[in-house]
Amino acid sequence: MNRALVVIDVQESFRARPLWETTSDLRIADQVNRLVRLSRRAGDLVVWVLHSEPGTGDVFDPALGHVRLMEELEWADGEPLIHKTSHNAFTTTNLQQLLTERGIRELTVCGIRTEQCVETTTRVASDLGYQVTFVVDATATNPIPHRDAPAGRSVAELLADPRTLPAAEVVRRTEYALAGRFATIATVDQLEAAAGLPAQ
Repeated sequence: MNRALVVIDVQESFRARPLWETTSDLRIADQVNRLVRLSRRAGDLVVWVLHSEPGTGDVFDPALGHVRLMEELEWADGEPLIHKTSHNAFTTTNLQQLLTERGIRELTVCGIRTEQCVETTTRVASDLGYQVTFVVDATATNPIPHRDAPAGRSVAELLADPRTLPAAEVVRRTEYALAGRFATIATVDQLEAAAGLPAQ
């Protein structure tokens, strides 16, 4: 085993926010489960990561009960489940130690949000010398407001603003930023085909 799947922040915190309805893929858990099954069949390690912001009083505060894997996810007993407080999955966790102890040099990454924690983890992993595959259709994100947009707007106001960057465009730009420099971009179908499995 020299490869690991890192599932980043696919947690109930996101579904507890009004912005969830704008998410690029509301069925992200299904895509992640496909990757998890594929990784287990290959004998790869599966690592689960949750984002936590203790004491903030928002949906990422563990005290509110949302910092847990989405109910549909197929977590298996014994698979590492780690909590981070930074955007990337390395800085505030023992992830690198865990991977080093197992001799892992290749990572497959997926999760929420495409351009934030998943991309940041990808960039850090690349700088640490890992070979990274970014599974773009097993990530999800939301529209991003313009930098000058006022804080605290409703979802309707966000979507009505022509300066808002649509979620699909966020994903597209992330692919361009990572491809060939920090990661190989792949889809779940492509990985299943490479493993000799029929696409779902």
